[in-house]
Amino acid sequence: MLKTKRIGFYLGLIMLLCSQSVSFAQEQTTPFPNTMSLAPGMTSPAASIADVAWISGYWQGEIWGGDIEEIWSQPLAGSMMASFKFAADQEVKFYEIITLFEHQGSLVLRLKHFSAELNGWEEKDDYMEFKLVKLDQHSAYFEGYTYRLVSPEELHVFVVIEDEGEKTETQFVFKRRQKN
Repeated sequence: MLKTKRIGFYLGLIMLLCSQSVSFAQEQTTPFPNTMSLAPGMTSPAASIADVAWISGYWQGEIWGGDIEEIWSQPLAGSMMASFKFAADQEVKFYEIITLFEHQGSLVLRLKHFSAELNGWEEKDDYMEFKLVKLDQHSAYFEGYTYRLVSPEELHVFVVIEDEGEKTETQFVFKRRQKN
């Protein structure tokens, strides 16, 4: 009888453990090939700002018939910051300020858009936020936003952009440039 109670206890314990949801990073692909999202109820993987120091630098490229640049600082105090500019026809169309920082043992990317006149697109205290989904040696996957270092001189950024209810994955190709 004692043996039966012990077996019952262990079976009950196993059933209890199996029924519990485990909260660790579990990536889930989006309908797009280069971006990911966190599965419902899952948390971001452990990471530090040093893990993404490879993003730092002065990057330039072309898209939408214009020129783009993104300038990333070196890690400092658990964070990095960047500015992004899109210009076409010799005129700035918009800017972005981006922060990448350590939060609760992982990383979060925040972004805010501005017009050429520095009027915020988002409300005063609002911003877009992207939690880390997956990190490897040369790629950082945030929810709908991926940085991939293709070579020391080339950075690809994939962003899921929603326009009038339709989502598309846009690729930005940057080449490393030296500041003058």
